[in-house]
Amino acid sequence: MHPIQEKILKLMSIENISGLVLREIAGKIGETGSPQKIKHHLNQLAQKGLIKIDKRKNTILKVKSGVDRDSGLISLPIYGSANCGEATFFADDHIEGYLKATKTILGDLINKIKNLFVLRAVGHSMNRADVGGDSIEDGDFVIVDKESASLRVGDYVVSNIDGAANIKKIFLDNKNRQIVLVSESNQDLPPIYIHRDDLSSYLIAGKVVKVMKRPDELATWREAATADALKGLGDISKEDYDYYENLCSQEEK
Repeated sequence: MHPIQEKILKLMSIENISGLVLREIAGKIGETGSPQKIKHHLNQLAQKGLIKIDKRKNTILKVKSGVDRDSGLISLPIYGSANCGEATFFADDHIEGYLKATKTILGDLINKIKNLFVLRAVGHSMNRADVGGDSIEDGDFVIVDKESASLRVGDYVVSNIDGAANIKKIFLDNKNRQIVLVSESNQDLPPIYIHRDDLSSYLIAGKVVKVMKRPDELATWREAATADALKGLGDISKEDYDYYENLCSQEEK
């Protein structure tokens, strides 16, 4: 995040900037240059979903987790990325945006809104995972319950190893009093072994409770290409439709 955007958010944590002109905001954060620079970064924060600008009401407000009273959408904070493989990707400790979803999509999770946060999955080593019937693939968003009361064998968790966030499957080795974190789809990645006496040094940040799948852009493109190919053909049989759809799919390759 740009330093000016961080300064604006910090200012909004201690002061209501609604009604202030751009030059006043600039002065309060020590940026006395062009007011248009402040306008640009305010718009960037709004696009990221971190603030809400209402020109009609002349308000600039920080977006908070929970239910938006105007839209009815639920906002969950996104804390960077979590790697599905080696511990090399870091989850930032600041919010980089909000995932928005309706109550129906979240289901019973709406009762735990204050305990939920979101990470973006990086890598393919968990693409055989099964979280409510969904795998975890590169680019997917995972919703994490940081206050999950109990962890069971086979749960998927977000661990903090050497400051890096990882998504792993958990196994409990009671005989040796240790927890084993594994990457389910990649046998080349060695497991992570944590003795129960060392858990305080290796934070389990929470349990993955839902996967929000990344849109299949290629499938969307293919459907559009198929529709274009069928324009002007009039009513056709299912066999002909399947033929043209398959033809479009082959042209992609």
